[in-house]
Amino acid sequence: MENKSFSVGLLRTFLLLSTLFWPSFSRSSPHKTSPTPSSNTIQQYLIPHNTERSKLGLPPLKWSNKLESYASWWARQRREDCSLIHSNSEFGENLFWGSGHDWKPSDAVKAWATESCYYNHKTNSCDQKKDCLHYTQMVWKQSSKIGCAKVICRSGDTIFACVYDPPGNVIGQKPF
Repeated sequence: MENKSFSVGLLRTFLLLSTLFWPSFSRSSPHKTSPTPSSNTIQQYLIPHNTERSKLGLPPLKWSNKLESYASWWARQRREDCSLIHSNSEFGENLFWGSGHDWKPSDAVKAWATESCYYNHKTNSCDQKKDCLHYTQMVWKQSSKIGCAKVICRSGDTIFACVYDPPGNVIGQKPF
């Protein structure tokens, strides 16, 4: 009988300790899930992306909760410094920084889309000293899924991350 009560006591102690420490174990996961963005927020990312893609006759991107989770995780890694440092993952990735916290998802996507005027499809290159790779990732024909996230940095500024699968900007290939 003593062994049984000792086992029950040990089990209770284990359960109590595992309950107390479980949250700290889950925080170490690099892809910890964050609250899924609202349907309205998702549309603020998808509509401007898919508007650009439709101009070229490309299929629309579909939202991926898995990619959103990764984008959210990476954006949170940048919260302290708000630096536009890419994650170097297997996904395509666009980052946007804005001063202050009043930026909307559509603002970031529109900024990337404005790079279209710097892309030369004939030479498959950006104009000299201009960036167009955010745009080409947006309209990469093979990319079919997207997930994005917004983080307010410690400084009060904003960073957006959008992640694409399959990735674009493959050297030697045209986006569309």
